[in-house]
Amino acid sequence: MSETARSRETGRDTGTGLPQRRTGHAFAHTPHRSDSRPPQTPRGVRQPGPGGRPGTIPPVPGRPATLSGELAACALCALLFALITWQVLVRGPLLSWDARLSGALVRTVPDAVTEGLSDLGNIPVALPVLLLAAAYAALRGNRRGAVAAVVAMALVPALVVPLKEWTARPGPLEPWAAGYFPSGHTATAFVAYAGAALLLRPHLGRWWPAAAALVLTGATAVGLVLRGFHWPLDVLASLLMCTPLLLAVRRSCRSTRRSSG
Repeated sequence: MSETARSRETGRDTGTGLPQRRTGHAFAHTPHRSDSRPPQTPRGVRQPGPGGRPGTIPPVPGRPATLSGELAACALCALLFALITWQVLVRGPLLSWDARLSGALVRTVPDAVTEGLSDLGNIPVALPVLLLAAAYAALRGNRRGAVAAVVAMALVPALVVPLKEWTARPGPLEPWAAGYFPSGHTATAFVAYAGAALLLRPHLGRWWPAAAALVLTGATAVGLVLRGFHWPLDVLASLLMCTPLLLAVRRSCRSTRRSSG
């Protein structure tokens, strides 16, 4: 006998018998819950594809959009820069705190040291670093990023010089002089060294370009404040002003990598 009475009975009673075989691997391996709720495992929530094949796992939430984060950073930098500039123009209370901080820091380190650090922001020192990095990046195919970095450096004097003439802020050690806000040396160092790091890192695949840019820019800013060449707010304003320029360079480098990939 090819079929027993028990097998015929279970074949008719599908509600209480053994589970019936379903076609397709996705159904055969999909777990089921007795409370009719969907399974919570990633494999269980796969949707079957054509022909009963397993579908794809639902997308995992990733990082927020980079563009929105960059725009938020630019907006914050612009807001803080506008606040500091307004305080400089109206001689607001923020300048008294700035003066007290400067008075506590100026000449606390030998001038020979602080002047050497300040010179890192000179154009003859910083600009060749950026130009060499831009030439290397262009040869490696990152022409868009190289052009963006050079344009960012060209914008530094175009932004700094009018602001110096407009604000006419005196210096910490030269109250009779004017034109100290914002710091041109800090802006030059920041754009040159950070821009070079942005150009080199995709090709070198190392962390040290970013670290070197941070150290060189920080050393320039510290030297300017300790020597009395600039107020602390002069340096901070330059960093805020140049951050959007460097974010534009970073985006140009990333778009080049995506197009080449």
